[in-house]
Amino acid sequence: MISELFGGVYSALYGLGLSEIVVSVIFFLIGFFLLIKGGDWFVDGAVGLAHRFHLPELLIGATIVSIGTTLPEVMVSSQAAAVGNAGISYGNAIGSIICNTSLIAALTIAIRPSAVNKKSLVFPVAAFFIAAVLYSGFAITAGKFTRWNGVLFLLMFVAYMIVTVVQMKKNPEIVEPQAEDADGEEQSEKPRKLWQELLLLVLGAVCIAIGANFLVDHGTVIAKALGVPEAVIGLTMVALGTSLPELITAITSLIKGHSSLSLGNIIGANFFNIVLVSGAAITISPFSVPSERTVFKVNSSLVIDIPVMLAVMALMCLPALKRGKLSRWQGITLLLIYVAFTAYQFLS
Repeated sequence: MISELFGGVYSALYGLGLSEIVVSVIFFLIGFFLLIKGGDWFVDGAVGLAHRFHLPELLIGATIVSIGTTLPEVMVSSQAAAVGNAGISYGNAIGSIICNTSLIAALTIAIRPSAVNKKSLVFPVAAFFIAAVLYSGFAITAGKFTRWNGVLFLLMFVAYMIVTVVQMKKNPEIVEPQAEDADGEEQSEKPRKLWQELLLLVLGAVCIAIGANFLVDHGTVIAKALGVPEAVIGLTMVALGTSLPELITAITSLIKGHSSLSLGNIIGANFFNIVLVSGAAITISPFSVPSERTVFKVNSSLVIDIPVMLAVMALMCLPALKRGKLSRWQGITLLLIYVAFTAYQFLS
């Protein structure tokens, strides 16, 4: 365990008279920070390398950057699965989708609604709902995920990436313009050297690994101390923590005056949460659907968590596909759903 390398730090904190729960909260927050910074460094390094080798900007965004921002979820869920914390593995994937859609995307939609390219959304939306229906079907009918389920999801991820690359080669897009500052002037960054890009990539990966370990280990301690099921921590606190890179990206886009957060990127990230995040965790260590909580004697995950996941994606995507634009009412409604969902998780 990575946490064991910090034994001296633990001892020092305990020596100050801090309780186990306080120490765990401190390291849980450190894990959040490391995930955010690690994801930022990893993406910067990956994008720099891709530019160096003259890969298309759009291809970078749809592949390397999307995978990079999903790495926190992959690391957290895989680490949790490896140590037997199935609740966090299961809850993190579903919770991240709900958080990405009804908090992150909802904020940008509510603040600045925008038009969308209906044609470009058809494939990612279809891919997400196919994966989501399969995931839900396995959970509802079997109540567990087997290793072949995980392999199937990983194969879907590979197929999605291949189709995406082929589509981009057939339909090359114009490279996006540089971001502009508040005065409307193009921002220019000094090119990094190759060793700097490689260093960012390595440091980012290390920070993500350590941060994910802290979130899983100390999130579990906090959950047990508060009497909160692991699945609830995964659905809320851990899901929010691993989605912070997307939230920061969305806020930064608004501050810099970009039109809106790309709906396609959110849908792609949600798709990756099922086929890559869950696929990796299930393949490493198959697990059953957590059943600690029930609603009318039925597993609450099957009648609350999964339906909410599908509902928020439908609420965001279907009107956009029909009308070619996002509306403020969608963002506000999604935010209200997120507040209600989070409140239910902690109060039920």
